Amino acid sequence: MKGAVVDRDGSTRAAEQRPTPRQPATVEAILAFAADLATAAGTPAAVGLAVPGIVDDTSGVARYSTNLGWRDLPLRDIATDRLGLPVAVTHDVRAGAIAEHEFGAARGVDDFLFLPIGTGIAGTVFTGGRPYRGADGMAGEIGHAPVPVGDELCACGQRGCLETYASAAAIARRYGDPALTAADVVARAATDPRAQQVLTDALTALGYALTTYTMLLDPTVIVLGGGLAEAGDTVLGPLRTHLADRLTWRAAPRLVHAQLGATAGRLGAAICAWSLL
Repeated sequence: MKGAVVDRDGSTRAAEQRPTPRQPATVEAILAFAADLATAAGTPAAVGLAVPGIVDDTSGVARYSTNLGWRDLPLRDIATDRLGLPVAVTHDVRAGAIAEHEFGAARGVDDFLFLPIGTGIAGTVFTGGRPYRGADGMAGEIGHAPVPVGDELCACGQRGCLETYASAAAIARRYGDPALTAADVVARAATDPRAQQVLTDALTALGYALTTYTMLLDPTVIVLGGGLAEAGDTVLGPLRTHLADRLTWRAAPRLVHAQLGATAGRLGAAICAWSLL
Protein backbone atom coordinates (compact mmCIF):
# COMPACT_ATOMS: atom_id res chain seq x y z
CA MET A 1 0.00 0.00 0.00
CA LYS A 2 1.26 3.46 -0.90
CA GLY A 3 -0.18 6.58 0.71
CA ALA A 4 0.51 10.29 0.81
CA VAL A 5 -0.74 13.66 1.98
CA VAL A 6 -1.03 15.76 -1.18
CA ASP A 7 -1.82 19.46 -1.65
CA ARG A 8 -3.96 20.83 -4.48
CA ASP A 9 -0.88 21.71 -6.54
CA GLY A 10 0.31 18.08 -6.43
CA SER A 11 3.06 18.66 -3.89
CA THR A 12 3.48 15.84 -1.37
CA ARG A 13 3.68 16.72 2.32
CA ALA A 14 4.23 13.18 3.53
CA ALA A 15 4.39 9.73 1.94
CA GLU A 16 4.53 6.23 3.34
CA GLN A 17 4.41 2.62 2.17
CA ARG A 18 3.06 -0.38 4.08
CA PRO A 19 2.59 -4.07 3.28
CA THR A 20 -0.85 -5.17 2.10
CA PRO A 21 -2.26 -7.91 4.35
CA ARG A 22 -4.50 -10.64 3.03
CA GLN A 23 -8.24 -10.76 3.61
CA PRO A 24 -10.05 -10.34 5.91
CA ALA A 25 -7.59 -7.75 7.24
CA THR A 26 -7.17 -5.78 4.00
CA VAL A 27 -9.95 -3.22 4.37
CA GLU A 28 -9.11 -2.47 8.00
CA ALA A 29 -5.44 -2.01 7.08
CA ILE A 30 -6.36 0.44 4.31
CA LEU A 31 -8.63 2.45 6.60
CA ALA A 32 -6.07 2.52 9.41
CA PHE A 33 -3.43 3.71 6.94
CA ALA A 34 -5.75 6.45 5.68
CA ALA A 35 -6.62 7.48 9.24
CA ASP A 36 -2.94 7.78 10.17
CA LEU A 37 -2.25 9.91 7.10
CA ALA A 38 -5.27 12.07 7.91
CA THR A 39 -3.88 12.64 11.40
CA ALA A 40 -0.50 13.56 9.92
CA ALA A 41 -2.19 16.04 7.57
CA GLY A 42 -3.68 18.00 10.46
CA THR A 43 -6.88 19.16 8.73
CA PRO A 44 -7.46 16.88 5.73
CA ALA A 45 -10.13 17.91 3.23
CA ALA A 46 -10.90 14.58 1.56
CA VAL A 47 -9.59 11.07 0.92
CA GLY A 48 -8.87 9.31 -2.37
CA LEU A 49 -8.54 5.53 -2.63
CA ALA A 50 -7.15 3.85 -5.75
CA VAL A 51 -7.58 0.07 -5.79
CA PRO A 52 -7.08 -2.76 -8.32
CA GLY A 53 -9.86 -4.68 -10.03
CA ILE A 54 -13.21 -3.54 -11.38
CA VAL A 55 -14.30 -0.29 -9.73
CA ASP A 56 -17.50 1.74 -10.03
CA ASP A 57 -16.25 5.27 -9.44
CA THR A 58 -19.76 6.72 -9.27
CA SER A 59 -21.02 4.48 -6.46
CA GLY A 60 -17.64 3.94 -4.85
CA VAL A 61 -18.08 0.17 -4.99
CA ALA A 62 -15.15 -2.18 -5.63
CA ARG A 63 -16.98 -4.61 -7.90
CA TYR A 64 -14.31 -7.28 -8.17
CA SER A 65 -10.68 -7.73 -7.23
CA THR A 66 -9.03 -11.11 -7.54
CA ASN A 67 -5.89 -10.11 -5.65
CA LEU A 68 -7.75 -8.57 -2.71
CA GLY A 69 -10.64 -11.05 -2.60
CA TRP A 70 -13.32 -8.36 -2.95
CA ARG A 71 -16.68 -8.56 -4.63
CA ASP A 72 -19.24 -5.72 -4.51
CA LEU A 73 -17.50 -4.05 -1.57
CA PRO A 74 -19.04 -0.60 -0.74
CA LEU A 75 -15.60 0.82 -0.06
CA ARG A 76 -16.54 4.50 -0.27
CA ASP A 77 -19.35 4.16 2.26
CA ILE A 78 -17.19 2.12 4.63
CA ALA A 79 -14.34 4.63 4.41
CA THR A 80 -16.65 7.64 4.79
CA ASP A 81 -18.20 6.17 7.94
CA ARG A 82 -14.79 5.38 9.41
CA LEU A 83 -12.93 8.58 8.47
CA GLY A 84 -15.71 11.18 8.58
CA LEU A 85 -14.45 12.77 5.35
CA PRO A 86 -15.53 12.86 1.69
CA VAL A 87 -14.03 9.81 -0.05
CA ALA A 88 -13.37 9.15 -3.73
CA VAL A 89 -12.73 5.59 -4.95
CA THR A 90 -11.23 4.75 -8.34
CA HIS A 91 -9.24 2.10 -10.21
CA ASP A 92 -5.48 2.24 -9.60
CA VAL A 93 -4.56 2.43 -13.30
CA ARG A 94 -7.22 5.08 -13.88
CA ALA A 95 -5.71 7.07 -11.03
CA GLY A 96 -2.31 6.83 -12.69
CA ALA A 97 -3.73 8.13 -15.97
CA ILE A 98 -5.45 11.02 -14.19
CA ALA A 99 -2.13 11.99 -12.60
CA GLU A 100 -0.19 11.75 -15.88
CA HIS A 101 -2.86 13.95 -17.48
CA GLU A 102 -2.64 16.55 -14.73
CA PHE A 103 1.07 16.59 -13.94
CA GLY A 104 2.95 14.19 -16.22
CA ALA A 105 3.55 12.88 -19.73
CA ALA A 106 -0.03 13.52 -20.95
CA ARG A 107 -0.37 17.03 -19.56
CA GLY A 108 -2.47 19.10 -21.97
CA VAL A 109 -3.42 16.02 -24.04
CA ASP A 110 -7.13 15.20 -24.26
CA ASP A 111 -6.95 11.85 -26.09
CA PHE A 112 -4.43 9.25 -24.98
CA LEU A 113 -3.89 5.73 -23.69
CA PHE A 114 -2.07 5.16 -20.41
CA LEU A 115 -0.63 1.65 -20.29
CA PRO A 116 1.49 0.59 -17.31
CA ILE A 117 3.10 -2.79 -17.86
CA GLY A 118 3.53 -4.67 -14.62
CA THR A 119 2.57 -8.08 -13.26
CA GLY A 120 -0.50 -7.74 -15.49
CA ILE A 121 -1.59 -5.26 -18.13
CA ALA A 122 -4.51 -2.85 -17.89
CA GLY A 123 -4.88 0.55 -19.46
CA THR A 124 -6.94 3.69 -19.18
CA VAL A 125 -8.41 5.48 -22.18
CA PHE A 126 -8.76 9.28 -22.05
CA THR A 127 -11.15 10.82 -24.56
CA GLY A 128 -12.08 14.49 -24.63
CA GLY A 129 -9.97 15.15 -21.55
CA ARG A 130 -11.76 12.60 -19.36
CA PRO A 131 -11.16 8.94 -18.50
CA TYR A 132 -13.54 6.60 -20.32
CA ARG A 133 -14.91 4.04 -17.86
CA GLY A 134 -17.35 2.13 -20.05
CA ALA A 135 -20.79 0.79 -19.18
CA ASP A 136 -19.58 -1.30 -16.23
CA GLY A 137 -16.25 0.33 -15.37
CA MET A 138 -14.29 -2.25 -17.35
CA ALA A 139 -12.91 -0.09 -20.17
CA GLY A 140 -9.18 -0.36 -20.73
CA GLU A 141 -8.72 -4.07 -19.93
CA ILE A 142 -6.46 -4.34 -22.97
CA GLY A 143 -4.40 -7.05 -21.30
CA HIS A 144 -7.04 -9.57 -22.31
CA ALA A 145 -7.22 -8.53 -25.95
CA PRO A 146 -6.15 -11.45 -28.19
CA VAL A 147 -2.95 -10.97 -30.21
CA PRO A 148 -1.69 -13.09 -33.16
CA VAL A 149 1.48 -14.25 -31.44
CA GLY A 150 0.42 -17.66 -30.13
CA ASP A 151 -2.25 -19.49 -28.17
CA GLU A 152 -0.77 -19.78 -24.69
CA LEU A 153 -3.37 -20.12 -21.94
CA CYS A 154 -4.07 -16.98 -19.91
CA ALA A 155 -5.15 -16.98 -16.26
CA CYS A 156 -8.50 -15.55 -17.41
CA GLY A 157 -9.24 -18.78 -19.32
CA GLN A 158 -8.73 -17.39 -22.82
CA ARG A 159 -5.80 -18.14 -25.09
CA GLY A 160 -3.43 -15.70 -26.74
CA CYS A 161 -4.08 -12.68 -24.49
CA LEU A 162 -1.70 -9.73 -24.65
CA GLU A 163 -0.94 -10.15 -20.95
CA THR A 164 0.21 -13.73 -21.55
CA TYR A 165 3.14 -12.46 -23.65
CA ALA A 166 3.85 -8.84 -22.74
CA SER A 167 3.36 -8.43 -18.98
CA ALA A 168 6.42 -8.38 -16.75
CA ALA A 169 5.28 -11.64 -15.18
CA ALA A 170 4.91 -13.27 -18.60
CA ILE A 171 8.35 -12.17 -19.79
CA ALA A 172 10.00 -13.63 -16.69
CA ARG A 173 7.92 -16.82 -16.89
CA ARG A 174 8.51 -17.40 -20.60
CA TYR A 175 12.27 -17.04 -20.21
CA GLY A 176 12.16 -19.91 -17.75
CA ASP A 177 14.63 -18.92 -15.04
CA PRO A 178 12.81 -18.20 -11.76
CA ALA A 179 15.84 -16.27 -10.46
CA LEU A 180 15.44 -13.59 -13.15
CA THR A 181 12.98 -10.70 -13.39
CA ALA A 182 11.54 -9.22 -16.57
CA ALA A 183 14.10 -6.42 -16.33
CA ASP A 184 16.87 -9.02 -16.24
CA VAL A 185 15.49 -10.71 -19.35
CA VAL A 186 15.28 -7.39 -21.22
CA ALA A 187 18.86 -6.56 -20.22
CA ARG A 188 20.04 -9.91 -21.63
CA ALA A 189 18.20 -9.59 -24.93
CA ALA A 190 21.13 -8.06 -26.82
CA THR A 191 23.33 -11.13 -26.29
CA ASP A 192 21.01 -13.98 -25.28
CA PRO A 193 18.92 -15.50 -28.13
CA ARG A 194 16.29 -16.91 -25.78
CA ALA A 195 15.84 -13.54 -24.05
CA GLN A 196 15.73 -11.85 -27.44
CA GLN A 197 12.90 -14.13 -28.60
CA VAL A 198 10.89 -13.57 -25.42
CA LEU A 199 11.28 -9.80 -25.76
CA THR A 200 10.45 -9.91 -29.48
CA ASP A 201 7.23 -11.81 -28.74
CA ALA A 202 6.30 -9.28 -26.04
CA LEU A 203 6.91 -6.27 -28.26
CA THR A 204 5.14 -7.86 -31.22
CA ALA A 205 2.10 -8.54 -29.04
CA LEU A 206 2.16 -4.99 -27.70
CA GLY A 207 2.56 -3.60 -31.19
CA TYR A 208 -0.52 -5.41 -32.46
CA ALA A 209 -2.61 -4.30 -29.47
CA LEU A 210 -1.51 -0.67 -29.75
CA THR A 211 -2.14 -0.66 -33.50
CA THR A 212 -5.71 -1.84 -32.95
CA TYR A 213 -6.24 0.74 -30.22
CA THR A 214 -4.88 3.50 -32.47
CA MET A 215 -7.16 2.61 -35.36
CA LEU A 216 -10.18 2.44 -33.06
CA LEU A 217 -9.75 5.59 -30.96
CA ASP A 218 -7.11 7.77 -32.68
CA PRO A 219 -5.08 8.89 -29.64
CA THR A 220 -2.58 11.73 -29.76
CA VAL A 221 -0.23 9.98 -27.34
CA ILE A 222 0.34 6.51 -25.89
CA VAL A 223 1.94 6.70 -22.44
CA LEU A 224 3.76 3.53 -21.38
CA GLY A 225 4.54 2.97 -17.72
CA GLY A 226 5.81 0.22 -15.48
CA GLY A 227 9.16 -1.51 -15.30
CA LEU A 228 9.25 -2.71 -18.91
CA ALA A 229 8.90 0.82 -20.26
CA GLU A 230 11.85 1.92 -18.12
CA ALA A 231 14.11 0.05 -20.54
CA GLY A 232 13.77 3.14 -22.74
CA ASP A 233 14.55 2.78 -26.43
CA THR A 234 15.12 -0.97 -26.06
CA VAL A 235 11.33 -1.14 -25.78
CA LEU A 236 10.04 2.14 -27.19
CA GLY A 237 12.17 1.99 -30.34
CA PRO A 238 10.84 -1.36 -31.66
CA LEU A 239 7.29 -0.39 -30.66
CA ARG A 240 7.52 2.85 -32.64
CA THR A 241 8.74 0.86 -35.64
CA HIS A 242 5.94 -1.67 -35.25
CA LEU A 243 3.31 1.06 -35.17
CA ALA A 244 4.81 2.88 -38.16
CA ASP A 245 4.94 -0.35 -40.20
CA ARG A 246 1.27 -1.15 -39.58
CA LEU A 247 -0.16 2.35 -39.78
CA THR A 248 1.04 2.94 -43.32
CA TRP A 249 -1.89 5.17 -44.25
CA ARG A 250 -1.69 7.50 -41.25
CA ALA A 251 0.80 8.90 -38.76
CA ALA A 252 1.38 6.87 -35.62
CA PRO A 253 0.62 8.47 -32.25
CA ARG A 254 3.53 9.64 -30.14
CA LEU A 255 4.81 6.89 -27.86
CA VAL A 256 6.28 8.24 -24.62
CA HIS A 257 7.43 7.04 -21.22
CA ALA A 258 5.31 7.86 -18.16
CA GLN A 259 6.86 10.58 -16.01
CA LEU A 260 5.43 10.01 -12.54
CA GLY A 261 6.48 6.43 -11.84
CA ALA A 262 5.32 4.91 -8.58
CA THR A 263 3.80 8.21 -7.40
CA ALA A 264 1.15 8.28 -10.16
CA GLY A 265 -1.47 6.20 -8.35
CA ARG A 266 -1.47 8.19 -5.14
CA LEU A 267 -1.37 11.50 -7.01
CA GLY A 268 -4.36 10.42 -9.10
CA ALA A 269 -6.24 9.35 -5.98
CA ALA A 270 -5.55 12.77 -4.48
CA ILE A 271 -6.82 14.53 -7.61
CA CYS A 272 -10.05 12.50 -7.37
CA ALA A 273 -10.36 13.48 -3.71
CA TRP A 274 -9.86 17.19 -4.46
CA SER A 275 -12.52 16.97 -7.17
CA LEU A 276 -15.12 16.28 -4.47
CA LEU A 277 -14.65 19.74 -2.95
